[in-house]
Amino acid sequence: MFSAPPQLSRRRTGLVFAAALTLLAAGGVLEAPRSAAVSAPAVSPDSVQVGQPVTDAPPAPPAPQQQGCGTSGFNAEVTQNGSTWTARNGGTIVYTGNSLLSAMQAAVNSLTPGRTYKERVVVRGSGSMSAGSRLSLPSYTSLEVCGTINVTGSGSGDQAVVYARNVTDIEVPYLRVTGSPLYGIFIRNATNVILGQIDMRLSSGLGIRIDNHGDRSVRTRNVRIDYAYIQGAGNHGVETYGVDGLTIGTVVARNVAYSGLQLNDTINATIGTVDANGAGTGTGYAAFRMANRNGRIGNSYPVNIRVGQVIARGGGRGIFCVSESGGAVIDRIDIADTGNNAILIENCYNVTIAAQSGTVSGGGEIRVAARSEFPPSSNITLQNLTVINNTVRESPCGGANNVARNLNLVNSRLIWCS
Repeated sequence: MFSAPPQLSRRRTGLVFAAALTLLAAGGVLEAPRSAAVSAPAVSPDSVQVGQPVTDAPPAPPAPQQQGCGTSGFNAEVTQNGSTWTARNGGTIVYTGNSLLSAMQAAVNSLTPGRTYKERVVVRGSGSMSAGSRLSLPSYTSLEVCGTINVTGSGSGDQAVVYARNVTDIEVPYLRVTGSPLYGIFIRNATNVILGQIDMRLSSGLGIRIDNHGDRSVRTRNVRIDYAYIQGAGNHGVETYGVDGLTIGTVVARNVAYSGLQLNDTINATIGTVDANGAGTGTGYAAFRMANRNGRIGNSYPVNIRVGQVIARGGGRGIFCVSESGGAVIDRIDIADTGNNAILIENCYNVTIAAQSGTVSGGGEIRVAARSEFPPSSNITLQNLTVINNTVRESPCGGANNVARNLNLVNSRLIWCS
């Protein structure tokens, strides 16, 4: 259920272009000298102080807020009085006792059976539930949690704070989770999913997983995540697999074990911002990772994955595209001090990095690579980048229409196939 750790690619070298741009050896690779600008630079080399790379993280975005939670009306309500939880639907009490989970499930179960319109449950208060349990949402249900759910203990399988399977039209406008869930949110084979302001500060588990693995012949469709803040997850922050139609506003990942945002076999996605600090430290995962034919439609890779901005500090990689994925454009990047490749494009097709602008400072090299079991990366464009204290490398050669242009290299070099 979790993605297998990625493998590192072998490195190969070719021709080197010396500081005087003199060809030294055969092999089809060109190298630009350190501190040179390749093509028309987006930023003058004089505007960057060598030895003083810009590595400070941008100001942290605000955590999701709960202002407005529970103000839009409801059909059933869960309230807290000390250690007692009460669930009501209209004038009927459907649960009273000391279990937050039982109260929430009773409220959900009290909604109109067989409905074809969305009904709402509001939870007011903070409490705990076991990692070995889950709250199940049926179709046409909205759940707002105006408080914090702390997950304790351990469990196995697909247990989650919020769980939904084979459903349509579900919504979680507000949710705040702490502790050790297996999953914060787990959704399988669904359509029309909305997640609003999601805040997870965890000690283990995976933050949000949305997939189609109950029936992989049918994609999960029309998923929207407005704002997700995931901290301390023991796996990915947010992961999708087998989704068609994904809209994400912002994913903020802090010190998650694997990727901040991981897209697998997902098509037609629009993402605003991925902001990760310490994502995948000591691994090959990345702030933003695409894998398992992500972006592939039929047998081709039209642009259908659009990302506004990727910010990465530390962690494993910054951006990683692998295993026959592609069809992606990332407008802006800001990557510094990654422990592994700042950017690795491996067996991917039709990918543009920094369509508008970007900076990479330090970290592992920027590389377009390939494993032998897949066709080599092709139609890859790296452009509009200021690269500080790093190497931009294409290796092995063999891919078609790979372009590196408008690079401002500061104490850096370009090794590229001709």
